[in-house]
Amino acid sequence: MVIQFAMAKNESQDGEKSIIPAKYVDVVEDVFHAILAISLLGIGIGAFFYSGKRLIETEPFFPNGMIQGVNDILFIVIILEILRTVISRFTDGVYQLDKFLIIGVIAAVRHILTVGASLTLESGKSDTAFERSIYEMGLNALIVVALVFAIFLSKSAHRNR
Repeated sequence: MVIQFAMAKNESQDGEKSIIPAKYVDVVEDVFHAILAISLLGIGIGAFFYSGKRLIETEPFFPNGMIQGVNDILFIVIILEILRTVISRFTDGVYQLDKFLIIGVIAAVRHILTVGASLTLESGKSDTAFERSIYEMGLNALIVVALVFAIFLSKSAHRNR
């Protein structure tokens, strides 16, 4: 990422000139990515301890606590995958599409599990709420299929290079 502005006088001689040298922009970008990575790690650690506390306090443990625990763990996995993506960008210099697609799959599966669990636990749901939940699960299932297909296409494109 380089900020460049064309300078009218020198444009014909040298092409575009950069106001800020690329090495300084790279350093600022690296520092920003490091701060983001440390923040995500802190958020992940905080979410881990909060999830443990909530798991112990949830009554009844079965099934509510267990379902909440799985939901929290998947949330932490999403945070860690985002952290891995930021670190990868920090070290490799590029964002990798596959990692974002995997985060999307995990998030959609997490939502499917949450909606499915709520359907199981709530026996007194209205017909409208039940239908909405079924539509949500179906849409998320389609999203998972689409994202997995996108991962397949991305991996195929990398193999053919």
